[in-house]
Amino acid sequence: MSDPRLPAAYLQPGMSSFSDFLADQAPDLLPGRVLPQGTEGRHAGDLAPHGTTIVAATFPGGVVLAGDRRATMGNIIAQRDIEKVFPADEYSAVGIAGTAGLAVEMVRLFQTELEHYEKIEGSTLSMDGKANRLTALIRNNLGMAMQGLAVVPLFAGYDLRVGQGRIFSYDVTGGRYEETAFHSVGSGSLFARGSLKKLYRDDLDVTTCVEVVVQALYDAADDDSATGGPDLTRRIFPVVQVITADGGHRMPDDEVAAIADRVITGRMIRPDGPAAALGGGSPA
Repeated sequence: MSDPRLPAAYLQPGMSSFSDFLADQAPDLLPGRVLPQGTEGRHAGDLAPHGTTIVAATFPGGVVLAGDRRATMGNIIAQRDIEKVFPADEYSAVGIAGTAGLAVEMVRLFQTELEHYEKIEGSTLSMDGKANRLTALIRNNLGMAMQGLAVVPLFAGYDLRVGQGRIFSYDVTGGRYEETAFHSVGSGSLFARGSLKKLYRDDLDVTTCVEVVVQALYDAADDDSATGGPDLTRRIFPVVQVITADGGHRMPDDEVAAIADRVITGRMIRPDGPAAALGGGSPA
């Protein structure tokens, strides 16, 4: 293939990784890897807003990924309606925790990476392939992470080859770990995961699964000041992405609001939330 309008390097066969192509042709366009001058002596984590809690849970036929809406800078609420959950492609999504600006930049690069691969190769990456591509992007940010500007995403999607939802977590070095049933990341993840342990069942339908992750985010916000709970005054509710064999979609805000309203109504009666039933029944 040739095109006189483009340099030959732009038409290299087999260059299916967009980030590799960019690193080869225009490395200055990749995210920065060092702090700017004049920041010596300051903690890098104080330079930008941080996103907090992301949760994911599988159900028969798919997976749910959700995130709260608060970003913080130290003890200050930097933004009340930030979005931390994004579609990666038709069958996957990524939620971000850590330095918000770098995380959003990484998500955009990841989306472009998957789209570029599909256009070049004529097929979509497998779930494991997508998870591995995200690993490489996280590892490239290690220098910034060591200076306090870490990005820790949670990746989830529907695997068409095995016919089920899958969840992958990461550490700042790019270590990749597949999770079973549910997981959470971010400052409120400890509390969210405790809630998920109580409420999760392997026979949840999609609506009940969404309610379980909203309960988990509520519990995270109850004990972690950096996690934002449902904001009834401003009508700000979690972003929820549902992914099945039919593809992924963001649950409409009014549907999430209805679920959040039910959760809050229940908390008026039981502030600590529903109790896990003994013997495998439904939560009380």
